[in-house]
Amino acid sequence: LAVACALEALPAVSVVHYPGLPSHPGHEIASRQMSGFGAMLSFRVAGGEAAALRAVGRASLFVRATSLGGVESLIEHRASSEGPGSRTPRELIRLSIGLEHPEDLIADLEQALGE
Repeated sequence: LAVACALEALPAVSVVHYPGLPSHPGHEIASRQMSGFGAMLSFRVAGGEAAALRAVGRASLFVRATSLGGVESLIEHRASSEGPGSRTPRELIRLSIGLEHPEDLIADLEQALGE
């Protein structure tokens, strides 16, 4: 949740997809159904595909990987992983949050998304 809130406040991010955020369209129902909101989230980079790819490449604490369920934080440009026929938005980045301190992850994402 801390990472999602921080991303939502960044000008380089156009939208954060995480049901724990009050701004998420499914927040109300998720709040009734879940005791927590999990460690998976995605977001769209305001600068488009090139900015998303640059951010993924600049992240240093996150491991570039598609695999889920590990203890390390992962970052993925999903459309690249799916290939040329992907219908995933080209500016979308997916995260799996691991055991690292949220403040360290937020700092890494801020520097990765910075100019």
